[in-house]
Amino acid sequence: MSLNWKEINLILSELDLPGSQIQKAIQTTYDVISLRIHGKGASKSLLIALSPGACRIHETFRGVPKNDKPLRFAEFLNSRIVNGRIEEAVQLGDNRIIRLLVRLGIRRYKLYIRLWSNAANLVVTGEDGTVLDAMRRLPKRGEISGGRYAPETVFTGEKQAAPREYQVRELPGPGSFNEKIDAWYAEHGNPLSLDSLRDQARKSFEGSIGRLQASLERLRVKEKEYASADRLKEYGDLILAHLASIKSGDSWLEAENFYTRGTIRIALDPKKPPAAQAEFYYGQYRKAKNGLEEIRAEIASGEKELARLDAALGFLLAEANPLALHKLLKTGGIKSQAGSARTREADRKRPGLSFRRKDWLIIVGRDAAENDALLRGHVKGNDLWLHARDYPGSYVFIKQRSGKTVPLEILLDAGNLAVFYSKGRNNGEGDLFYTPVKFLRRVKDGPKGLVIPSQEKNLRIKVDEKRLKELETCRIEK
Repeated sequence: MSLNWKEINLILSELDLPGSQIQKAIQTTYDVISLRIHGKGASKSLLIALSPGACRIHETFRGVPKNDKPLRFAEFLNSRIVNGRIEEAVQLGDNRIIRLLVRLGIRRYKLYIRLWSNAANLVVTGEDGTVLDAMRRLPKRGEISGGRYAPETVFTGEKQAAPREYQVRELPGPGSFNEKIDAWYAEHGNPLSLDSLRDQARKSFEGSIGRLQASLERLRVKEKEYASADRLKEYGDLILAHLASIKSGDSWLEAENFYTRGTIRIALDPKKPPAAQAEFYYGQYRKAKNGLEEIRAEIASGEKELARLDAALGFLLAEANPLALHKLLKTGGIKSQAGSARTREADRKRPGLSFRRKDWLIIVGRDAAENDALLRGHVKGNDLWLHARDYPGSYVFIKQRSGKTVPLEILLDAGNLAVFYSKGRNNGEGDLFYTPVKFLRRVKDGPKGLVIPSQEKNLRIKVDEKRLKELETCRIEK
């Protein structure tokens, strides 16, 4: 619901703003701002919302949450008009544009609040109409610093049509129209109502929750498969026990199963000798046993994340203040807090050494087990992998940042770590190769963590002791 011009006039008359002092500007999100105003022995919060379908101005009787980080327009208002006195608060005709004239010392500022549903804005100008700043910077309209904004000119020099007829709507509840409109917007169907905001909260989480539940289902199916790993070991034992009865080129072994006292039929590869058939099943058994531990760890981690998402959604749905809920959804507050907690937890659980340098994360695996664990569960396809050429040593990874290219300085940091944590450390320099993780191929049945890179590039590094000391100060403690 948008306010009509008669309702805006009623709101302004109830607010009685002339003579009041502006004490503070609080910007909850990019489209909601509140002015803390004191006048005639009382303080009030003047809410200005520019959200499409819910743009409005009125006194709010609910808490106005601050943004976690200061936002530009609120900082501008606090530097220009705080402690200024409102000399005038009028609507320009029936055009749903409000002008506040604020005097601070010898200076006067004009605050224009345009309550048009699809083009709402708050523009601050000097007395001559020069734009000082706008809540929404719109270059095509000239609503940027240095532009001009003087909507009063539309009311001069030409005959105006009679104002369109509207009525102040009857709203439920006690109190002034400001109190009724504040309560109405909090409860009813508009972008800043509790119902609408809670629907947004559900939609913002249901995708993540659904994908996580599907992933857990797949992992549980795989867990059941791997849980029967002992069967693979039995196949190997049975093949070895019946080597004499297996002929070259056989596709099946049918023999007595001394584990179950019955007959069993085991598939064979006709191209492999009998002993290799047994080793194949033993290899599958080892892979399944190792994989079972990893899958169960992934399931535990997924269940913990699912519980966290359910708790976060519950927290949002329990929030009764629509302004606070709007802020959390707009800024991702609840997700960023949870994200920070997840980052700390990931830092704690991640194997190897971790360094955070200029918002880039560099990870070092110190042995084959850590290298393998990092490859399996802590890096993705676009992360960068580095390794010393011709020397055994650590795998070093640079975690990719969305839309960013790894800077040369970060590449040199990772290169120094790769040489330092290799057998070529004493040489003081060395050659490296590096490539995205997606171009690494595991060696079938090879040692743990062994990979073969493709599309790799070369890098020559001379160890820089100063750089290594700086990196040590960036190491993440666990």
